[in-house]
Amino acid sequence: MFNLFKRKTKIEVLNKKYQRLLSEAYKLSTINRKASDEKTAEANLILKEIELLKADQGG
Repeated sequence: MFNLFKRKTKIEVLNKKYQRLLSEAYKLSTINRKASDEKTAEANLILKEIELLKADQGG
């Protein structure tokens, strides 16, 4: 209950967006391969941003 007011970190927000994009890409893979590839590419850009943020925090 006390986590109700806890703000999410930028990494948590990006990770949620990354997971959502991968889910959309998977759903599109059976319908429209090009759109699926675009979603996957967008998700990969977000993954790189997450890795950069983690590297900045660790180092």
